[in-house]
Amino acid sequence: MVDTTLNNMHQAIRDTVRVHSGLFLAQGIITTLLGVAALIWPQISTLAVELYVGWLLLFSGVMGLVVMFLAPSVSGFLWTLLTAALSLFAGVVLLWHPVEGVVSLTLLLVAFFIAEGVFQIAAAFGYRSVFPESWGWMLSSGIADLILALLLVAGWPSSAGWALGLIVGVNLITSGVATTIVASAVRRVVR
Repeated sequence: MVDTTLNNMHQAIRDTVRVHSGLFLAQGIITTLLGVAALIWPQISTLAVELYVGWLLLFSGVMGLVVMFLAPSVSGFLWTLLTAALSLFAGVVLLWHPVEGVVSLTLLLVAFFIAEGVFQIAAAFGYRSVFPESWGWMLSSGIADLILALLLVAGWPSSAGWALGLIVGVNLITSGVATTIVASAVRRVVR
């Protein structure tokens, strides 16, 4: 039963990538190009990422507060209200103090890359039977994420000014290349 379900899931993944391989290929190429731009201008990319996250948190907090006041009888009102207020506060702080925000986000990025690296490595091993010709690229991307996190910690705190943009650039390149290779491999199999 479990084998049948796993095989069905693997087939569904293969079919989805096969049907949408052109979109995956475009995503991989665009992601790679954005990564190259981030490597060329790491200080600008660092500030852009910080401002982007600040605006996301600000809008998320505002929307959360609006929704909570429109639906005050929803269960978990207090918890959701607190979460929305915290999101709003974090967004304002990041936008008001971008330098301090860069430092905070760099630490958050380290935690994210560790989690993403572990997940990609686990997924690579989990899907190696689904994509036997290209699972190694996903594994490489996960390992690169872990190495980037370690390098950032080793250069702390002086690395915070440029590292966020540089690390995001490298992450975008490795993710983009991995996506491009998987999509290309699936397109070759279809032909």
